[in-house]
Amino acid sequence: MTIINPTGKPLAGSATNATKPAANRAKTETAEMAANFEAIFVRQMLSTMRTASLGEGLFDGQGTEQFRDMQDSMLAKNMADKGVFGVAELLTRHVQNNGSEKNNV
Repeated sequence: MTIINPTGKPLAGSATNATKPAANRAKTETAEMAANFEAIFVRQMLSTMRTASLGEGLFDGQGTEQFRDMQDSMLAKNMADKGVFGVAELLTRHVQNNGSEKNNV
């Protein structure tokens, strides 16, 4: 409920100001979700690239593969945090635009 003063403007403690922190929190959660999705996407891409390798290295084994998987996960997370591919930015923009279109309908 928005409280209107005699001049026709919303008061400072009205519901419109209360929604701003919720909107900022939703934007932050959306950006975080998009960054996590980008990290998963990049991780899968790196994993696929590794399986496309034509041969085995001299010291390849199960232990090396496990550490390489951990390295790929960290690399993917770092790349997603820096926004190297821009997938998170595009996804965030898409989600926010769809939300604003639904509110305008």
